[in-house]
Amino acid sequence: MGRIRAVSSATRLSPTTIRRGLNELDLREANPDEPIPAWIRRPGGGRKRRTETDPDLLPALERLLDPVTRGDPESPLRWTSKSTTRLARELTRQGHPVSPSTVGRLLKGEGYSLQSNRKTKEGATHPDRNAQFEHISETVKEFQRREQPVISVDTKKKELVGEYSNGGREWRAKGDPEEVLVHDFMDKNLLGKAIPYGVYDLTANQGWVSVGIDHDTARFAAETIRRWWTKMGSKRHPDAQELLITADGGGSNGSRYRLWKVALQDLANHLRLPIRVCHFPPGTSKWNKIEHRMFCHITQNWRGRPLVSHEVIINLIASTSTEEGLSIQAELDSGSYPTAIKVSDAELEAVNMESDNFHGDWNYRIFPNRNKK
Repeated sequence: MGRIRAVSSATRLSPTTIRRGLNELDLREANPDEPIPAWIRRPGGGRKRRTETDPDLLPALERLLDPVTRGDPESPLRWTSKSTTRLARELTRQGHPVSPSTVGRLLKGEGYSLQSNRKTKEGATHPDRNAQFEHISETVKEFQRREQPVISVDTKKKELVGEYSNGGREWRAKGDPEEVLVHDFMDKNLLGKAIPYGVYDLTANQGWVSVGIDHDTARFAAETIRRWWTKMGSKRHPDAQELLITADGGGSNGSRYRLWKVALQDLANHLRLPIRVCHFPPGTSKWNKIEHRMFCHITQNWRGRPLVSHEVIINLIASTSTEEGLSIQAELDSGSYPTAIKVSDAELEAVNMESDNFHGDWNYRIFPNRNKK
């Protein structure tokens, strides 16, 4: 008896359970050829499953999970998250008392899992979307065959500058996380914001980022392209005769933005090069090469790092690289770029622009010095 009490004290098992286990071991030794039963408990023993005692439980749970509850004004879960705790509370209110852990087991058993949103819906599809993709592809290939520069441009997400939380994690000593501010409210007395506008050279796999501190305007975008050409592009493409820009359909480089075309005219005059522009159709900005060939790598490089100053941002951008050979240069642009600038019809008419036969609103050329070819 002393042995059983000692085992019971060490394992916190009932002495009765230990005795039953010893009896089963003795029985096994006496009958070694007997098959081991799959269940120790006798048939019918133990508590019934909740779905057996309450056959309406699972249908009630599935009704709560049905997407139509989002549009059902009578659904109590219409405006709340569907956590296991809330689901259990609502099922109990409906006469199906159940715990959150049981709800979790039921969900897993029915093939449900925790999932985040997936960005796949791009809004209304333009009827000429695919045709424009093919047009951009052929234009890019034609420029590359002639060894002419092709760039993809866009603005990266604006960032708060200071001790703010930045998504992602990085390796640090255990128990020594980087301490940041609790709230992400911009303090106007601190460093404000950073506006990274990027230029990606599709052929050279090189990038340039100007980090602005004022506003994301067409003038800022054109100035970034000018800086890229001065610091990188002219050296990489010394024999360039024209420049191709692929850009989104909206934002500071939008196809309907008058100031964008006026700014490009000044840029073409400065570079002394014709500039050809191809815009992606509405709602397809993620197809722009700069998004998944440059910006995504910048985001990975500074994940988990508070962007405490413009210098830190520039250094993190410039240190971004990939195994495929991506290299990036970055520079602070402290210039002022006022908003709400109106471009008159006369100013727009003065732009030396020639529209393509296919979707001239998306595809056009701007020539320097009003000398069309």
